[in-house]
Amino acid sequence: MDEDAPEPTPSVRKLSKTPSWITLGFLLGAAFVWSLPEPQKTPEPEPPTQVVKLERPQQTEIEAVFSYWQDHAVWENDLTEVALWDTERKSYSICYEVLRNGDLYYFRTIPHLTRPVLTRGIPSDTPLQFTEPEARRREWLQEARSELWKIPGK
Repeated sequence: MDEDAPEPTPSVRKLSKTPSWITLGFLLGAAFVWSLPEPQKTPEPEPPTQVVKLERPQQTEIEAVFSYWQDHAVWENDLTEVALWDTERKSYSICYEVLRNGDLYYFRTIPHLTRPVLTRGIPSDTPLQFTEPEARRREWLQEARSELWKIPGK
């Protein structure tokens, strides 16, 4: 035979019928899956209602304690911060910002103190922790350092 001669084309009867059956099976399977009903979604159970316990004392408690110990407060622009002793946690963890307007005091709870804690001139049995402005703390530290480094006898 001649290598350059074209190959004879097979007749339609001799062609394989397999691809037609695969396509038909695929189409029938897709139609079956499409006709299946959607699965029922079960509703999520409601979470149980939680009761929140108020951890902060009543406002009247801080007012009463502050009115007794207010002489130790250090004010800057009529503002100061205090921390009230928490008997359950056994620490000064209930913090307030106090605004002074004449003889009136307004208390606002804050998550933590933002000023340095006053450590001098405060009795050890006080239920409040007082703060002081940063500038006043620096002045006191400077005075304490200069007093420490003074030459004796001069």
